[in-house]
Amino acid sequence: MIHIKTKEQIEKMKKAGEILADCHKKIRKLIKPGVTTLEIDRFAEEYITKRGATPEQKGYHGYPFATCASVNDVICHGFPNKTSLKNGDIVTIDMVVNLDGWLADSAWSYAVGTISDEAQNLLKTTEEALYKGIEQAVVGNRVGDISHAVQSYAESKGYSVVRDFVGHAIGRNMHEEPQIPHYGPPNLGRRLKEGMVITIEPMLNTGMYHAKVDLDGWTARTVDGSLSAQYEHTLAITANGPVILTEQ
Repeated sequence: MIHIKTKEQIEKMKKAGEILADCHKKIRKLIKPGVTTLEIDRFAEEYITKRGATPEQKGYHGYPFATCASVNDVICHGFPNKTSLKNGDIVTIDMVVNLDGWLADSAWSYAVGTISDEAQNLLKTTEEALYKGIEQAVVGNRVGDISHAVQSYAESKGYSVVRDFVGHAIGRNMHEEPQIPHYGPPNLGRRLKEGMVITIEPMLNTGMYHAKVDLDGWTARTVDGSLSAQYEHTLAITANGPVILTEQ
């Protein structure tokens, strides 16, 4: 079932998105060699709570943290832990903010200290691929137009696109229909309508696109140990084009 949001509801989601975006701005300043992802998680939970919101991921199907923290070869859903980040690492922080029952979702990948050219190019291309997808999020296009834009750009730069995890509509629930894959042909899938709110969240790997899940049942990583990055925004489909609700 597709949930069309009113302008008032989208405005509520935008307020949640502003809290999330502000939190990412603060996290960007925290990330450096020696910091642990558990410290970042605790900061994010405290920051979100002080703004009158709640971290929606905590408790979701038993997930124990306010954020997902995915380092190097971890694609997504990494557990925050006490291991210090090292110079040269990359880390993706993903979180969902609930403000008065309305949600916003955004992930961002960060460099830890000085990173390799390979890692820097991966971050740059993944962020660019996100915005290529957003450009296609207009009334009358289909979900596949977003998918194709992301995949064609990523692969033109030599990166693979993860298949096992996709974007999605969002509102009062974290995952609503339709799903938004980041691969596939154009002109297929649901027609985009005014009032839809979706996430676009490409995950790109320097190696193969295949993923495996650790014994914790959550942490997904590349099968070949290659680097992975993710960038994600929540956006509304409007008559005037896509409006990013989690813009930093």
